[in-house]
Amino acid sequence: TNPGFVVRITQAGLDYAHQHGITVLEKELAQLKLPDISGDFRLRHVVKVHYEISRLNLRSFHLPYSRISLVPNVGLQVSISNAFAEMDGNWRVKMYFIRDHGSFDLNVENIYIKINLKLGSDASGKPTIDTSDCSTRISKVRVHFSGKFGWLYNLFHSAIESRFRKILESKVCENVASSVRNELQPYVRTLPVTARIDAMVGIDYSLVAPPTATAQSLDVDLKGEFFSLAHRSAVPFPPLALAFPPDHDRMVYFGASSYFFNTAGFAYHAAGALVFEITDSTVVSPRNGGLCRCPYPLPAPLQLEKMYPDTQMKLRLSTPSAPFLNIGPGGLSLRPVVDIQAYAILPNSSLAPLFLLSLVSNVSAVIDVKSGHIVGSLKVGRYGGGAVQGGGSGGASVRMLQSIMNIFASNILLPRLNARLDQGFPLPLPDRIQLSNILVRFHPNFLLLGADVRYQPR
Repeated sequence: TNPGFVVRITQAGLDYAHQHGITVLEKELAQLKLPDISGDFRLRHVVKVHYEISRLNLRSFHLPYSRISLVPNVGLQVSISNAFAEMDGNWRVKMYFIRDHGSFDLNVENIYIKINLKLGSDASGKPTIDTSDCSTRISKVRVHFSGKFGWLYNLFHSAIESRFRKILESKVCENVASSVRNELQPYVRTLPVTARIDAMVGIDYSLVAPPTATAQSLDVDLKGEFFSLAHRSAVPFPPLALAFPPDHDRMVYFGASSYFFNTAGFAYHAAGALVFEITDSTVVSPRNGGLCRCPYPLPAPLQLEKMYPDTQMKLRLSTPSAPFLNIGPGGLSLRPVVDIQAYAILPNSSLAPLFLLSLVSNVSAVIDVKSGHIVGSLKVGRYGGGAVQGGGSGGASVRMLQSIMNIFASNILLPRLNARLDQGFPLPLPDRIQLSNILVRFHPNFLLLGADVRYQPR
């Protein structure tokens, strides 16, 4: 199944995320808890020496050089080199009648860490991330003991360094796995897989497949489908494949297909939201010369003046089917059909049908991104075509009603629609992400949005 919405994270975006991730990992590693160490060895295979290392305190853990790489069809790999750590603690040694104790300083240098991250999705369509492999290699450990018997300390110096190396190599990967589970995994799951838009409609941003790593980007395929909150029904048309251009100037790209926008029209139509009733300033009145108390009064059909003088009207505007939007290099456009049913409001509040008119208009849209939302505005051309049923006959009546519709569209409908579009629809963003340097491009069957990101820590 093709996605209706695609998120592409470029190497620049991964590098930015990696900077913040390494900062978190560095703080986590600096809190490593190391166990006490004790052991025995025989001096020249004869004299038994017992030692104890306790109260280990890791003062710092630094990750100065690291990078994140895309591994096609696998996931992500984080490589850390030349890391170093500093710690101190207490020691105690016993050999025959010799007993001594003191403190020590330990420097761990040339730490190399390689972490493979596996990306996936769960049953609800939320992203998942975990460590599939981790390895740590330490090439240098230096221990400096304080005490009176320097010659004795040197005897078990290498044994202590070897124990430290093995413990640290194990603990680092344990801590990395814990950090991914406790820090990174909960954060990626803040990506909203459903978003409530208003009282009628929501958006489904659930993953339709695990994220895919290529040589140049990480692609996340989302369902990208609007749905009615009252009753979700199957969309009667499939999503088309999106042919992403090879753009990598921004940190992240969003591909919103024509399917994404057309499911919005389908959902709002199914929810009954594309119905407008107008009564204000609409009167059949021969005395004011027309149907509309507005700056441009229009002549009423003669039959209506005779049958319903000084009677208020109600216009019911609706779309017989969901509007279908096209996306091409020139932008977004659609040709909605609007049915106009006119009623006279009788003194007893009942409605008397006057006429029915179907009209078609060209509509174009301007799209932008504001505060993490896709926002837009519509520009409606003049309504034309159609035939009037009832309330008069002939081309004059049709043209007159077309003119009425054009005034209603520009003065009433368009402001209402644009006010809603200005509120926008949320993009699928995890917590505390802001977008900047926005790019908007139109391609066959989809809208491409590019942006740089900024993470705001708590």
